[in-house]
Amino acid sequence: MSIKITSEEAAKNLDTICNQLIDTNEVVRISRPDGKNVVLISETELESLLETLYLLRFPANSTRLFTALQRAKEKIVKPQSVSELYERLGLQEEDKSSDINLAS
Repeated sequence: MSIKITSEEAAKNLDTICNQLIDTNEVVRISRPDGKNVVLISETELESLLETLYLLRFPANSTRLFTALQRAKEKIVKPQSVSELYERLGLQEEDKSSDINLAS
C-alpha cells in the first residue's frame, strides 16, 4: 500500500512520516511540482528489496527459489525445523552462529 503526498506536505511532516514508515513499512510517493516524483521507504524495506533483487538476479538461484516456493504452496515438502535442516546437511548445532554470520 502506498500513500501519496505533495512535497510541501512531506517537508512539513517529515518526522511523523518517517515514524509511520518505520512502523508500517508503507511506501510514500511524494509528488513534486516539476513531475519528477520520489518515493520514501524505510531502511528495513529497502534492505529487503535489495536482498530480494540480489537473490533473484541469478537465473539458477531464481529458478530454485520459485521451485521451492511452489513445492511449499503445494505442500509437496513438509516443513522442517532448523535443527532438522542442520542434521540433514551434516552440520553441528554449535556451527549455527558462525554459519549464520557467513550467510549474512
